[in-house]
Amino acid sequence: MHIVAIGGSDAGISAALRARELDPSVDVTVVVADRYPNYSICGIPYYFSGDVQLWQSLAHRTHADLEATGMQLRLDTLATEIDAASRRLTVVDNRGESTIDYDELIVGTGALPAFAGIDGLDLLGPDDGVHVIHSMGDTFALDRHLTERDPRTAIIIGAGYVGLEMAEGFAGRGIRVTQLQRGHEVLSTLDPELAGAVRTELVEHGIDVHTDTTVAAVKKVEDGLIVHASQQGRPIAFRADLVLAVVGVRPNTALLESAGARLGAGRAVVVDEHMRTGIPNVYAAGDGVVTHHRLLGVTYLPLGTTAHKQGRVAGENAVGGITKFAGSVGTQVVKVFDLVAARTGLRHHEAAAAGFDPATTQAVADDHKRYYPGAQPISIRITGDADSGLLLGAQLVGRLGTETAKRVDTFATALFAGLSVEQVSDLDLSYTPPLGSPWDAVQAATQAWSRANSPVRVVA
Repeated sequence: MHIVAIGGSDAGISAALRARELDPSVDVTVVVADRYPNYSICGIPYYFSGDVQLWQSLAHRTHADLEATGMQLRLDTLATEIDAASRRLTVVDNRGESTIDYDELIVGTGALPAFAGIDGLDLLGPDDGVHVIHSMGDTFALDRHLTERDPRTAIIIGAGYVGLEMAEGFAGRGIRVTQLQRGHEVLSTLDPELAGAVRTELVEHGIDVHTDTTVAAVKKVEDGLIVHASQQGRPIAFRADLVLAVVGVRPNTALLESAGARLGAGRAVVVDEHMRTGIPNVYAAGDGVVTHHRLLGVTYLPLGTTAHKQGRVAGENAVGGITKFAGSVGTQVVKVFDLVAARTGLRHHEAAAAGFDPATTQAVADDHKRYYPGAQPISIRITGDADSGLLLGAQLVGRLGTETAKRVDTFATALFAGLSVEQVSDLDLSYTPPLGSPWDAVQAATQAWSRANSPVRVVA
C-alpha cells in the first residue's frame, strides 16, 4: 500500500506519522513544496524577537528524524494535479514534471496569505520592503531585510495573533512600530472590554496603535513605503522603511477544487468527520478544509492545533481506520509582551447567532492567594446559555505568569465535555496558596455568572 501526503506542515506530517505508526508496512511519501518540512510557523515571531536563536530550532523534527520513521520526503516538489480515476498525482520539481501513483492520498496544502483587497500587496514583495509571514521562505526574506537594510521603522497591517507577536519582536530589535487595525480594537477575537488591556500593553511598550483604520493601498516611494488608509472616514497616510501584512489567510484549495472537491464555509474544502473529501481515496486536513466545531457545527477556523488533529485522523483512516475528528471549540492564546490573552468557545454575539440565549458576565480574580507575594488579577468573561446554564465560552486576560493559558484549557475541557457553568464551579481543582485559591479564578468567574443569571433561592 502506498500513501501520499501533500504538505510538509502540521496536517501532512501528522498524517504521515500516524499512518506509519499504525502500519509500518505502509509506504508513505510526503510531497513538500519547499525544503523545510515540519517547521513551526507559529514559532517564527520568536525567531525575530531573539527568543529562538537559530532558525533550525523551529523544526519540530529534523529531516533525518522524519525519514527515520520510514517516510520518504519529496522536497521542493509542487503537486499540480490529482487524477482521482487513475489514483495518480502529478508533481513538478527541478527535474521537471512526473507522476506518483497512490492508493490513498491525503492533502494538507494549508492556507495562503490574504490581502483583504489592499492595492499593492499583490504587486510588491520583499525586494520592495513588503513582507508576509507564512513560510520559512518568508522568514528568510524578512531576516535578510532586517540584516542588510537595518530598517528603523515598520508598519504592521493587522493586529491579530501574528501581528501582535511580530510587533513585540520588532520592538525588541529597536524598530519603531506602527500597528494598523481595521476593527474597533486590537485582537478582534476578544471582546473589546478585554482587548483594550492588550492595546494598553502595546502602547506602554512603545507601539503606535491605530484602530478603526482601513488600509486601502501600499505604495513604494524613493525613501521607503507609504500606506494609504482611512481612519473613521478621513484619509491618512503612514510612512515606514518596512511593511508587514498579516491580515489573515484564505484556504489553499486549487488542487482539490480542480479534482472535483466541494467548497463550503470560508471557501474551504468540505470534509466529513473522517476527513474524507468525497473524492474516492482522497482525504484532506488542515487550514485548507472546513472545521467541525462542537458548538457551531461546520465552520472555517484555521488553527495549528486543529490541523495536527485532523491530519492524525486522516492518516489513521487512510490505513483502514474509522476514527473521527472530535471537533474544535476554538481555543486560542497569545502572549503580548507581559500580557497573556486567551479565549475558547463562543463570544456573546457568536452564541446569539448560533441560536443560543447567551448571558455574559465579567469577573476579576487573583491568580493565587493575595497574602502570598506576587498575586496578580485575571480578568475573565464567561458566556453561558441563560436558559439551560450550558457553558458556551470564556475569555481571559492576565499577566505573564498567572497561568492564564492553563486556565483557558480548563474552560476548553468543560466545553468539550458539555458542562454547565455551575458544574465548572464544582470541579475539584488544585490549590496551594502560591499557585491558586480554594476557589480557583476559573470558579470565581463561573460563580459570578451564576449569581448574575441563576439567583440562589432561599427556602424558608
